[in-house]
Amino acid sequence: MADHVIAIDQGTTSTRAIVFDADARIVAVAQREHQQILPRAGWVEHDPVEIWTNTEWVLARALGQSGLAAADIAAIGVTNQRETVMLWDRRTGRPVHNAIVWQDTRTQPRIDALIAERGVGAFADATGLPLAAYFSASKLAWLLDRVPGARAAAEAGDLMFGTPDTWVLWNLTGGSDGGIHVTDVTNASRTLLMDLRTLDWSDDLLAVWGIPRAVLPEIRSSSEVVGAVRGPVVLRGVPIAGILGDQQAATFGQAAFDAGESKNTYGTGNFLLVGTGTEIVRSDAGLITTVAYRIGDGPAHYALEGSIAVTGSLVQWLRDNLGIIERSEDVETLAATVDDNGGAYFVPAFSGLFAPYWRPDARGALVGLTRFVTKAHIARAALEATAFQTRDVLDAVVADTGRGSDELRVDGGMTRNDALMQFQADILGITVVRPQVVETTALGAAYAAGLATGVWRGLDDLRAHWQEERRFEPLMPRDEADRRYRLWRKAVSKSLDWVDDDARIMAGTTGP
Repeated sequence: MADHVIAIDQGTTSTRAIVFDADARIVAVAQREHQQILPRAGWVEHDPVEIWTNTEWVLARALGQSGLAAADIAAIGVTNQRETVMLWDRRTGRPVHNAIVWQDTRTQPRIDALIAERGVGAFADATGLPLAAYFSASKLAWLLDRVPGARAAAEAGDLMFGTPDTWVLWNLTGGSDGGIHVTDVTNASRTLLMDLRTLDWSDDLLAVWGIPRAVLPEIRSSSEVVGAVRGPVVLRGVPIAGILGDQQAATFGQAAFDAGESKNTYGTGNFLLVGTGTEIVRSDAGLITTVAYRIGDGPAHYALEGSIAVTGSLVQWLRDNLGIIERSEDVETLAATVDDNGGAYFVPAFSGLFAPYWRPDARGALVGLTRFVTKAHIARAALEATAFQTRDVLDAVVADTGRGSDELRVDGGMTRNDALMQFQADILGITVVRPQVVETTALGAAYAAGLATGVWRGLDDLRAHWQEERRFEPLMPRDEADRRYRLWRKAVSKSLDWVDDDARIMAGTTGP
């Protein structure tokens, strides 16, 4: 009997394939980065063809490393960067434009106009989301309006929209030769186009954005068989049975299935999710309401989420833009050469500030500089920004739910940094718990696919696999932690109100 599962993790900076066995242990991993395309300040794009080519490569590589055959693979699960928009021709399979990435802010003028007209929460009752350039709707509308011929082709039914899960699945299942055009409820809930209550596309919202229903994928559950591989020969016939947006997948991988259970993922950005069960809970403190998962024909489960745009990508920026470090992992070593941040605070508002502020007018700020500050202090300030932003969103959770937590489950690549995890525990004043498998995003996609194909019998099986690797207890005195956090909030205040007409002209973003 096939008892292994492959997870495709299509992320913001790379695509991975991870093979898991029936005990949720990693058997093989393959990963390949893709290019970050930055045409203008605030614009972030990816090449969909490069992403698909990388997906084929990592699948073949991971399977080869595992020593398994396609017959040993029970299912494939897909998890992905959310909100990123792809639009392609269903007849040729060719994208009509680069993907517009979730971090991209080119549609902010239209968002601003809608906010002025209707208010930032105009669609929150239906979608759980504030009006923000972060989500997919304005990006898709931009493509339809700005790519020559796109709107006419869309209305004729010749174009297909999807987030990266949809693009990967369509290609896996045959592409222009009968590929399946689907997404799941978690990804659909991030578009500003799906009604949380009906779990279907909203005609009212489609009319607001001028988006033809014909371009949209079918919305399916997170854990069900949606098709089989018809693309890569090495996996032909293997069922595709799980789809989850990356942060919901990480929550699933942490076995945080019930109301009140939470996790915080440290990746390109940071994302804190707290489950609310089958109840839709609205936030008054700057969080968003999202679908956490849906299994088969069961009810949807929901969550509150605190989305932070820039954490791990700040380390990449230190590497690629400033050359302070050669490899991302070098940041921990460099930061450890100093005892503190030297008075420097780094607010990485490269795309504005997300939760709980929702301030698109903010931009990155490095404050508190003196001649004493070195590149080591800047590296430390960059890491500390991750912990401070996490406290921002955790405080918002407490404000919304009226209850705190004694511990925080963490995952993602940055959690391998022990110094950062200790500082996180210090700033929060609670225990930080790291699991044995920190790649919980891929694990969650594998779990969803394995549940649908009988590798695992139910949620209790998945809970039994979760194992703690290490606990970080707070050591810093509370008054010192609070003092540092007050300075962080002061630094945040210096990043606000930066974007105006003068700043747009300077950045060259006043054009179409």
